[in-house]
Amino acid sequence: MATETPDTTEQLYAEIERTPKRYRPLLLRLVHSFREGIEEDEPWPTAAESFREGLGDAKARRIQPISTLWDGIDAD
Repeated sequence: MATETPDTTEQLYAEIERTPKRYRPLLLRLVHSFREGIEEDEPWPTAAESFREGLGDAKARRIQPISTLWDGIDAD
């Protein structure tokens, strides 16, 4: 995972300030869920590992056309 640059925190604060106040509770939930997810014991895969997994999926034909990606998204 990338290391934090000195201005990352400032950029985060700036994005929060740009977020309409009515959406900030949702943003807080999102950040909280993200933090909990990265605290799990399982490390994030490297780019090479992700590429190998994607290539394996493609070779095994575990793929879908991108045109079908959002099919049914608005279904109840």
